[in-house]
Amino acid sequence: MKIINILLKDGRKSYTDIAKELGTSESSVRKRIKKLEEEGVIKGYTAIIDPSKVGYNVVALTGFDTEPDKFLYVAKELCKFDEVKKVFTSTGDHMIMAEIWAKDGKEFSDLIFNKLGKIEGVKKICPSIILEQLK
Repeated sequence: MKIINILLKDGRKSYTDIAKELGTSESSVRKRIKKLEEEGVIKGYTAIIDPSKVGYNVVALTGFDTEPDKFLYVAKELCKFDEVKKVFTSTGDHMIMAEIWAKDGKEFSDLIFNKLGKIEGVKKICPSIILEQLK
């Protein structure tokens, strides 16, 4: 878990730096990370982007309710849109949750009403625009 927590904070941290932080050898860190990758604990590495720095001024966590028989179809269709960055199936208030990026409110509205809202099986869309990410 110590290695995982270090990588969650900085996925680019070197084996040498992780070893120093943990007081162990670089080779043991390398072997443990390789094992975590092989076991599927670590699925990959990614960059975390600040949407506003690349021109996306609207980020919304958006709930989608669907007709029950169209649930997976809608989730897969949402994955096809570049503006939809993440798609989750969920329990709770909405069947599907998606993270959506748009350049401005007009683009977001167009996407919601004229594209995503027209996916067969979508019954209700509930966007929540993110004001600030704290963690």
